[in-house]
Amino acid sequence: MELSTEEIGDITVVAVLNEVLDAGNTDEFKTGFASILNESHKMVFEMSHVKFVDSSGCGTLLFCQKQLSKLGGNLKLCGVQEPVRSLFELVRMDRIIDIFGSKEEAIKSFQ
Repeated sequence: MELSTEEIGDITVVAVLNEVLDAGNTDEFKTGFASILNESHKMVFEMSHVKFVDSSGCGTLLFCQKQLSKLGGNLKLCGVQEPVRSLFELVRMDRIIDIFGSKEEAIKSFQ
């Protein structure tokens, strides 16, 4: 799982560089997330490279949100491609995790 991080103030932007988030790589994703969790409790996952997410991927994103929430933080998504966004809306994840069109919008939403 390729994750790239960028610190913007007290917010960590995590670029998910894989095209797929599914049962085959969710454990690796959680491991990468756990190492970043120590740095910041406000995170934006930049998802523009991700073309496919399955139910395991959805569960992993909800897991990340829950872990951040326990620490008083929050997770936002940005750059979500249309097929993935449609899935998130279908399973109503967009009601649990805020989704923004751009990284800048997601970052501003923390203020």
